[in-house]
Amino acid sequence: MNEGKTVGVIGAGSFGAAISNLLGENQKVLLYDRKKEAVDAMNRDRKLKGYALHPNVTATNSIEEITSNCYLIFPVVPSQSFKEMIIDFSPFLRPDHLMIHATKGLHCDFDLDTADPKDLKLKDIKTMSELILQETGIVRVGCMAGPNLAAEIMDKQPAATVIASRFDEVVREGQAALRSERFQVYGNRDILGIELAGVLKNYVAIASGALNGLGYGENTKALLITRGMAEMVYIGKSLGADKRSFLGIAGIGDLIATCSSPKSRNFTVGYRIAKGDDLKTILSELGEVAEGIRTLKIGKLIVEHTGAVAPLLQTIHKVLFEGLELERAVKLLMRYYVDADGEYLDN
Repeated sequence: MNEGKTVGVIGAGSFGAAISNLLGENQKVLLYDRKKEAVDAMNRDRKLKGYALHPNVTATNSIEEITSNCYLIFPVVPSQSFKEMIIDFSPFLRPDHLMIHATKGLHCDFDLDTADPKDLKLKDIKTMSELILQETGIVRVGCMAGPNLAAEIMDKQPAATVIASRFDEVVREGQAALRSERFQVYGNRDILGIELAGVLKNYVAIASGALNGLGYGENTKALLITRGMAEMVYIGKSLGADKRSFLGIAGIGDLIATCSSPKSRNFTVGYRIAKGDDLKTILSELGEVAEGIRTLKIGKLIVEHTGAVAPLLQTIHKVLFEGLELERAVKLLMRYYVDADGEYLDN
C-alpha cells in the first residue's frame, strides 16, 4: 500500500466510482463531484451508482482539497465536459502534479453539427492529454485505457488496463496506485495511440450492438471486430500513432469487450437502433454519455480530412445521422472489397 499518499479522482460517474475503488485498495482516495448534495450522500451512505464505496474513498466538492492533498489525479469525466472541468481546476494545478485521465473521447473546438470538413484543421481536434497540456501547467500527463467495464470492476472481477505516457514516472506511479491481485496494469509510451485506441473502438461497439439487435451471430461479430480493428489502425496511423498500440489490451482487448457486452453504453445504442428506437430517446434514457456518438461525428471529419480508409465509420454515421437503413448498410459493407487479410499491418 502507498502509505501516506492520497490520490484524486475527478468525476463520480460509473467509471469514476470503479477507479476510486481500485485506487482505494492501495491508498487513500479523494473523489470529486461538484454537487455538494451528491458528495454528502456518498459520504453518508457509502454508496455510488448502487455499489459500495471502498472505506479509503472520501467524496469532496472542493477543488482545492483535491489539488492540495493529491500528488496524482485521475480525471474521469465525459469528453464534452472535459475542457470546462480542466479550466476550472487549472488555477489550482501545479507543474509537480501528475495527471492520468481515463476519458475515452476527443475534444473539438467547433460545432460538430455545422462544421465543414474543408474548414477543418487537425489542430482543432484534441485528445484529453493535449487539453491538459494546453490548459494547465502540468507536464507529466498520461492516460488509462483498456477493457474496463465499470460494472465488472465494481464486482471485483479480474481485469487489466494500460497506462500510457511519455514519462516513465507517470507509468510507474499509475501502476503502483492501481495494480492489485485482481487488476493488472501495463505500460506504453505511445500515449496518442493508446488514447485513440480507447476512443475509436466506441463506434465499432455501436455497430456490434446493431448487428446483435438484427440477430446476427458470432461469425458476423468476428468479421466486424477484425475489420473494425483495421479501421482503427488506418485512422490512428493517419494521425501519427503507432499501429502496435491497437494490437494490445487498450486496442483489441477493449474492442472485444465493448463489442461483446450489453453493459457497454455504445453497444446498447446500436442494439436499440436495430430494434427501431429513436437515437434521441436512447441517449436521453441512458443516463450517461455514449462516447461513440461524438466519436462518429469527429471521426467522420478526421477521415474526410486525412483520407484514412474507414468504410465502417462512414456507413454507421449514415445510419445514425443520414437515414440509411441498417440492413442496407450491412449489404453495402459486405460489398466493400479488401484484397488481403491483415493488410493494415503492412508498412
